[in-house]
Amino acid sequence: MLFAGTSIGALIAAAHAGGMSVLEMSERARTLRRRDLFRINHLGMIMERMRSPSLYLEEPLRALCDAICPRGTFEELGTPLLVNTVDIERGTQVMWGLPGLRHVSIADAVYASCALPGFFPPGRVDGRTCVDGGTIDNMPVAIAAVDMDAVIAVDVGNSDLSASTDVSTQGFAAIYMRAASVMMHALQEEPLAQWQGPPMLLIRPRVSHHGWFSFSNAASLIQTGYEAANGALDHAEHALQSAGGVHPRRRIRLTVDRDRCIGCRTCVGLAPSLMAMDGHGKAIAREKILEWSPADGEFVRHCPTSAIIAEPVGSEDEQERPRRAATPGEEMAAD
Repeated sequence: MLFAGTSIGALIAAAHAGGMSVLEMSERARTLRRRDLFRINHLGMIMERMRSPSLYLEEPLRALCDAICPRGTFEELGTPLLVNTVDIERGTQVMWGLPGLRHVSIADAVYASCALPGFFPPGRVDGRTCVDGGTIDNMPVAIAAVDMDAVIAVDVGNSDLSASTDVSTQGFAAIYMRAASVMMHALQEEPLAQWQGPPMLLIRPRVSHHGWFSFSNAASLIQTGYEAANGALDHAEHALQSAGGVHPRRRIRLTVDRDRCIGCRTCVGLAPSLMAMDGHGKAIAREKILEWSPADGEFVRHCPTSAIIAEPVGSEDEQERPRRAATPGEEMAAD
């Protein structure tokens, strides 16, 4: 068994590999407050201005990593652990804990994996300047899956990227974080859609409506994660005994609202095997009923008029929300 993670996932994986109980991790999450972690680097911003390495001070995040991570190096840890980072100078992914990369401090690697560029200073790990691994790979399943029989992946990033209004009025930090969310979502979807590794059970709790730096909803987030994990684990036996692919898989009905469709052909460009244009210049689904995993159907949300609808077919899934991006009018109604 092997544990791997990026950013907060690396912190949780390290804590678990070091023997911290789920109860203790939950309690730490519930009691952590924004002010415990995010302290503005006033002196750096004044003295160094644009040359300041970060908006926030390193010390609070460093202290959290030191308190939660097991002491010592990856070599000294009894449980295999991988921590994903990016060498910002070389522009390369570095997965600490792999062979040849086990001689470094676990806490140093985890700090670097959590160091969101611009928000926290980069971390120094074995002479490398490293930052948040999500810059390249927010869910490093491809490397972690090597020589594994199966993978259980937990995606708490941007899988259900919901619409957001008035981002441009909320300041540069909000714009940056929204752009980062969109970027990481795009980077993550393609490898999953083309997954050729061992069978993967993908757990995706719906948490994207909570802000990255929000600390007031820990209890509800934990409950959401618990329910999503239980739902996915109901399919674990079938998934992990299969030859491959991403699971759980469900039957989906794919349709197009012809009144909404403007014939822009975006769906055909993104999913030519699934979508086509009819003789009237409207999009149509090549097949009405499909078998999809949670990683399929990304093209649906890119329809500019939300004309494509993907809805579950089957007894237990009929109550689930159809997969269709909200229109601007629906977004304002939801707000």
